[in-house]
Amino acid sequence: MPPKVRKQPQRMCVGCREMKPKKELLRVVKSPEGEITLDPTGKKPGRGAYLCLDPECLKKARKQKSLSRALDASIEEAVYEELTGKLEALCPKTC
Repeated sequence: MPPKVRKQPQRMCVGCREMKPKKELLRVVKSPEGEITLDPTGKKPGRGAYLCLDPECLKKARKQKSLSRALDASIEEAVYEELTGKLEALCPKTC
């Protein structure tokens, strides 16, 4: 009997709207208190949205306001700057 193959959970990037494996995406979460942060573990409580590790996807999501809609919250400029900095640190220059 062949070994069982587990299905990879798929999520959609809010920037490029492509379905990708959950492990390849970064989760942005709005906590029950309303704080918006990155969730590298994918286990924080709250409403989540997924982004590719490409800073361009964050730019698209920001321009189209899809991250705000996905999290059902208005996102401040400082939060976008923090997300951009963290994404650029996570993504090598080859992204």
